[in-house]
Amino acid sequence: MKTLQKTAISAAAVALLTGLASTAAFAADEPAAPEASPITANVTVVNDYRYRGISQSNFKPAIQGGFDYAHESGLYVGNWNSSISWIGDAYGPNGGVSGNGYTAGQVSSSIEMDFYAGIKKELIGEGFASDFGVLQYYYPTSGIPNTNGLTANPNTTELYAAQNFTFGPVTGFVKFSYALTSLFGNVNSAGSYYPDLTVNYDTGIWGMTLNGHVGYQYVAGNQSSAATVWNSGAAIPGVSNSTLYSYTDWKLGATKDFGGGLSANISYVGTNAATYKGSYGYSSPSGKNLGRAGGLISLTKTF
Repeated sequence: MKTLQKTAISAAAVALLTGLASTAAFAADEPAAPEASPITANVTVVNDYRYRGISQSNFKPAIQGGFDYAHESGLYVGNWNSSISWIGDAYGPNGGVSGNGYTAGQVSSSIEMDFYAGIKKELIGEGFASDFGVLQYYYPTSGIPNTNGLTANPNTTELYAAQNFTFGPVTGFVKFSYALTSLFGNVNSAGSYYPDLTVNYDTGIWGMTLNGHVGYQYVAGNQSSAATVWNSGAAIPGVSNSTLYSYTDWKLGATKDFGGGLSANISYVGTNAATYKGSYGYSSPSGKNLGRAGGLISLTKTF
């Protein structure tokens, strides 16, 4: 999610205020700088779509993109989208969810659509923007069967609050996200939350910025939902939603700015997300842990 706010200062106006007539005369001959557009757009290609450390595309490439509108008052709205596979994988012939009266492989959902709105203002001081908003994750789906309450609708609504900070070449933010609804198809999981910290360091060399991130996904719920959401519904003794699905994720990487809105990122990400017997928890249809450590390479163009 990106919002940009820019303030243009006229060189001619500055010259008039300083009383430097010669500078004003020179500035009058210069073409006026174009006003910054309140609308920005972006498109990204990445070798694996990771969200909060978990692969959403089963370790396969994804294409992503969106746009943002930022008003000078600090209000903003935006949309971001990505190709995914996790919903179709879960209900596929080798997936972990069993429903009633359906044929495996009928479920279709290949895109995630995020819609968000909020306000971002420098309440503390310059370089310290506070950000408050609401985010709706929407997954257009077809063919999801009745699982008798073993799974929930994957659509999710979260509130978030973030505090950005700037200390010379070091920038970043701390953020807290809170689920008002069930979280990504986990039943009884309203009230789940995700605090996270992101820190960036501008090296000042070759347009390189170092990136670091850590977060904790807490998934609310009770043992009955965690025990029956996967496969035949057999219980896992002593395992609750919070122990089965909650986890810590981390990311270390570097971003190269090529100019003209083009940038590339290379990162190493990982989690301590659990798998049980190769199928419970965050598992792919082949039994691989979707939160296992791995490398990411992405290319982004911002317009």
